[in-house]
Amino acid sequence: MLGEYRIEGRRASEIVASVERAVGAGELRPGEHLPPLRGLAERLGVNANTVAAAYRTLRERGVIETAGRRGSRVRAGPASAAREAIGVEAPPGVRDVAKGNPDPALLPPLGSALAAAAARADRAPVLYGAPPLSEELDRAARAGFARDGVPADRITVTSGALDAIERVLAAHLRPGDAVAVEDPGWASFLDLVPALGLRTAPVPVDDDGPLPGPVGRALRQGARALVVTARAQNPTGAAVSAARAGELRAVLAAHPDTLLIEDDHGDGIVELPPHPLAGATRHWALVRSTAKAYGPDLRLAVLAGDAVTVDRVHGRLRLGPGWVSHLIQDTVAWLWSAGAVDPEHVARSYGARRRALIEALAARGVAAHGRSGMNVWVPVPDETGAVARLLHAGWAVAPGARFRLAAPPGVRLTVSALGAPDIAPLADAVAEALRPPAARRYA
Repeated sequence: MLGEYRIEGRRASEIVASVERAVGAGELRPGEHLPPLRGLAERLGVNANTVAAAYRTLRERGVIETAGRRGSRVRAGPASAAREAIGVEAPPGVRDVAKGNPDPALLPPLGSALAAAAARADRAPVLYGAPPLSEELDRAARAGFARDGVPADRITVTSGALDAIERVLAAHLRPGDAVAVEDPGWASFLDLVPALGLRTAPVPVDDDGPLPGPVGRALRQGARALVVTARAQNPTGAAVSAARAGELRAVLAAHPDTLLIEDDHGDGIVELPPHPLAGATRHWALVRSTAKAYGPDLRLAVLAGDAVTVDRVHGRLRLGPGWVSHLIQDTVAWLWSAGAVDPEHVARSYGARRRALIEALAARGVAAHGRSGMNVWVPVPDETGAVARLLHAGWAVAPGARFRLAAPPGVRLTVSALGAPDIAPLADAVAEALRPPAARRYA
């Protein structure tokens, strides 16, 4: 237990810091058991209540979990060690298809948009007490929601999709509540849930989104929230189909008190239309961010939801950052209204690359998934071996461990950096990496 690492501290906060430091540095590894509460208290010379308070804080922060009579252990994905750290760095000469970034060539130039926003700010500077949404963004966002059948009586704006999701969860849930999450799913979100002191209830995903049966089971077992990716699911590329949306609505009808969150970060980069679940429960939110279509540094997402949810999110924003900069809001509104980006062209470009890679893999006997967005998910029997062999072959891919809870192993390939000449060499490398050892060729 704990190997050579010794937990230190006289106060609960010091014990917490000691454990978090060790987990972050890899000295305490996932699954490793912590000392029994009374045993650690005796060794540190402190009251057992002090250690109990420290362990409680560590559980609420998502660093450790209670394993029944076996005591406490480091979580499989501790919040102190972000999943983004699970991966490989692409050394010189290795092509990186792991990062998940958009293609810079498909992002709009920002000069004119920023200049227009600055000119507007010069004419009428935003001062304390101004509305949280700029008029231009409010108008453009509502038009987009109305186009896709999303009720938009109440909307607000946050600093990106994950900020919006965190605020919605915090507005309704308390530490210890369970959240039904897609598995595999977005790595950053899977880190966020335990960091908020919440529990994950993994739900399998196919090409059409979360499976209705497991969703219903998770809700019957007490999950208080469900988070669904509308399109361009990360990492599998799943997109909720019309049929699947109907099935999920039927499940949610039996659980009307479920907090429903839809992440539509694929807006502007996906050829498929959304099939929103908005309004299927009493409390809901649909989030659209600008990161993939307009650039990750435009930290903005618009959120539509029921009145209680939006008011709670807006109220908490007012007490903290106050508002999202109107300069950023007006920049995004200008991009939306000025036609600076042709979303159909962007979506076609990502779609063509994604389909070409999936077809090339299929021709080599490799099954892959990627119904929408910029990622392709390849199930593999040996994740560590596949990643290592692909790196040796000159390709850095994202290990599926970054995205999985209970799902089988796989690797994620991002097509953003691929041109037509890259498809066949990458497909060859993947096929070779997945061959049985006896059939594998070695240079």
